[in-house]
Amino acid sequence: MIVYSDSKQNFMNVVIQGRISTIVEKMLLDKMRIGINDSQRRAFQNSFAFMQIMLSQSKLHDDTTISIEYTIPNTSKRIDFIVSGLSKDLSKAAVIIELKQWEQVDALENVDGLVKTFVGSAHRIVTHPSYQAWSYVSMLKDYNENIYSIPINLDACVFMHNYERVDGEGVFSSQYDDYIKKAPLFTKHDILQLSSYLDSKISSPDGHETIKLIENGIIKPSKSLQDSLVKMLEGNTEFLLLDEQKVVYEQAVALAKKSIKDRKKRVMIVEGGPGTGKSVVAINLLVALTKLEMHCRYVTKNSAPRKVYEYYLKKNGYKSTDIGYLFTGSGSFTETPSNFYSSLIIDEAHRLNEKSGMFENLGENQIKELINASLFSIFFIDHQQKIHIKDIGNSKSIETWATYLNAEVYSNRLDSQFRCNGSDGYLNWLDYVLNIRESANTVFDFDYDFRVYDDVNKMREDIVRFNTNNKSRMLAGYCWDWVSKKDSMINDINLQDNTFSMKWNLSTDIYAISSNSINEIGCIHTSQGLEFEYVGVIIGDDLTIHDGKITTDYRKRASTDQSLKGIKQIAKIDPIKAHKITDEIIKNTYKTLMTRGMKGCFIYCVDPELRDYFKTMKNANRI
Repeated sequence: MIVYSDSKQNFMNVVIQGRISTIVEKMLLDKMRIGINDSQRRAFQNSFAFMQIMLSQSKLHDDTTISIEYTIPNTSKRIDFIVSGLSKDLSKAAVIIELKQWEQVDALENVDGLVKTFVGSAHRIVTHPSYQAWSYVSMLKDYNENIYSIPINLDACVFMHNYERVDGEGVFSSQYDDYIKKAPLFTKHDILQLSSYLDSKISSPDGHETIKLIENGIIKPSKSLQDSLVKMLEGNTEFLLLDEQKVVYEQAVALAKKSIKDRKKRVMIVEGGPGTGKSVVAINLLVALTKLEMHCRYVTKNSAPRKVYEYYLKKNGYKSTDIGYLFTGSGSFTETPSNFYSSLIIDEAHRLNEKSGMFENLGENQIKELINASLFSIFFIDHQQKIHIKDIGNSKSIETWATYLNAEVYSNRLDSQFRCNGSDGYLNWLDYVLNIRESANTVFDFDYDFRVYDDVNKMREDIVRFNTNNKSRMLAGYCWDWVSKKDSMINDINLQDNTFSMKWNLSTDIYAISSNSINEIGCIHTSQGLEFEYVGVIIGDDLTIHDGKITTDYRKRASTDQSLKGIKQIAKIDPIKAHKITDEIIKNTYKTLMTRGMKGCFIYCVDPELRDYFKTMKNANRI
């Protein structure tokens, strides 16, 4: 959607008349129901005045198209300014111009493409403006069919009209050179250079045709992106389909094709425990449906799996910004039109929430919004991996919303165990020993390396020793505050009279992949949905044992853990309900952590009695 589009001459006239900000403000309200405040109004007036001065110095034809506030489809991202027309060889062309009011910018070392500046009434870390402009172009080139098929020559630049250029400093620090080459950056002293840049890209008007093609382009992935997804899977045994995985995959592809053909809405629910291959099927579906030129996305609330898959694609030459549109969180669909997508693949569907947004004030229900947004949606779900008080994803709710939205519902299961050395018995045994449910597997008799440690340092040594392929990790229940987030010199988890001391995993790392992760401890939020060869799990004092019965205590959780936020208020009104909620979440959390290892799980319990209990249940000798 474009808020404003007109000729260069008409744009310049309304700026000179002082009417441009009023026009844009009205159109934002009429078209997008977005209001602006005084600060935003002044920003519009200031930026457009500079644009008028710059355009007056250019050789662009008076009928060249000027467009303002183009919303990238199905995102909240808006492109400030677009100049479009024909290039010298009469090809269709457009230039995105990112406008910035910034006056001072600090470069940031050891992070890619980020700067610090005063924006939104505070100093914040944001993307470098050239990176931002280039990423918008990259996304449009990969997903707007008209741009990559006609093709439309699309370029980007930045105009920081209040900024004083100092070469080698601020936004011009050498670390940003690659991004500035992709999206040139112009400052308040570069008006003539910016006008010349535009003159080199746009030579003649086209009756607004190019911008209409951009605005109305069908959103689907380019051939190059399809090829890269296929390469991600080629020869990668981690993504091979076996047995009922293949069955679910083929059924899902068939249903997606059918929905495209008859335009009827369909929903598929796939239940499966840890290690049954839900994510394997999900990623294979993303590749298959993308290859069929369907407009689809892979959705998870948890960002950890998405980062891993983006990493695999980056290995095939794609930048994360090029593929970011493929992978998204579950809260991105509150404003999505009905059937905007061909298919949505929702992994870890048990983690879906009711509300969306940073302040959890957007939308009605994520399940409803996901089904509404797509002709075909497939939900992969494990009811025993609910680990947050606000997790609402379950099969019954999905069926209810599907019926409400007139969607046909199909169900299937993944049962075969491909983790924990293929031992279904181990998972059932965990259910029994954690008092999650009754199970016939009361005796440990499985080909799976399960150990209980009295010395957490010895457990750590063994995990490091087994980390030959960078696929072993230390994990823990969230019973220790994340202090190192504010002070990197402080370790978060200290045990055994401080002889054991480690930090939580850094938020800037991809925990499942980074080689440094062996020196850090992962939590449920960075390990759920992923798998390793061996895991060492520290069980905090939120899980203990009394009189032979597993006991949970949510009060032992870290204050920085958001998983049980709001439970104290529930406990004041209904303590029995609060205990039931937290008991399920804490037990599910540890079962999830204890099923991340393909070959083995080692545990250390803060509660000595719990250690003895696990040894007894396994009938193991002390290690």
